[in-house]
Amino acid sequence: MSDSLRKAIHTDQAPKAIGPYSQAMEVDGWVYCSGQIPIVPEDGSIAHGIENQAHQALKNLGEVLKAAGCGFEDVVKTQVYLSDMSDFEAVNRVYAEFFTDPFPARACIQAAALPKGVDVEVDAVARKRENR
Repeated sequence: MSDSLRKAIHTDQAPKAIGPYSQAMEVDGWVYCSGQIPIVPEDGSIAHGIENQAHQALKNLGEVLKAAGCGFEDVVKTQVYLSDMSDFEAVNRVYAEFFTDPFPARACIQAAALPKGVDVEVDAVARKRENR
């Protein structure tokens, strides 16, 4: 694939990547967002409590989407990773504040461990609208 067909997405409004990856990649109008964890970009701290962590992770995801010229309404698929599946309902409540019907397709899994010891991570795939 030619580099002219793919574009790295970066914003200072979301935490910088903590490894050798991009915050997102755009390919042919599709935006593939890396997982966002609840790091507060202004100071590098981590939000406390599952609802605050879910809110911060989704806020970070929203900033990456915005940098790519998308919004939550353009997301077609998400993956939610939880350190404890008992947080499922609490995360769903926060998730519903960011996404509206029709909701994107989603997978939610419990992970043995997440980066920096956080309790939630969210990634997404979005499709840019041509009329933006």
